[in-house]
Amino acid sequence: MKKFTKTIENFECAHCGAMVFGNGYTNHCPHCLWSRHVDNNPGDRASNCGGMMVPVSAEPDGDGFILTHKCEKCGKTIRQHSSENDNTDAIITLTTNADFIFGK
Repeated sequence: MKKFTKTIENFECAHCGAMVFGNGYTNHCPHCLWSRHVDNNPGDRASNCGGMMVPVSAEPDGDGFILTHKCEKCGKTIRQHSSENDNTDAIITLTTNADFIFGK
């Protein structure tokens, strides 16, 4: 059984610098798709890692995508749903161009 804690918070993306306005389900930057390893269970903010999570893949899922992120610090892999306000071009690039993954 997964635990989920709805946590509404805004943040500045540590990868691209965009200001992100959270809705309680926001778990990555909608502009560059990068995330930060802050949770043990979704929304709990209990992880001590804090590493940057690079988007490594995007798979079609219904009307959206499942994004997979891998922590650059500890290696943990997390899968999460895309959001309707995610940058579609970034998702397409992620599925077709490995240079995007590494921010080149």
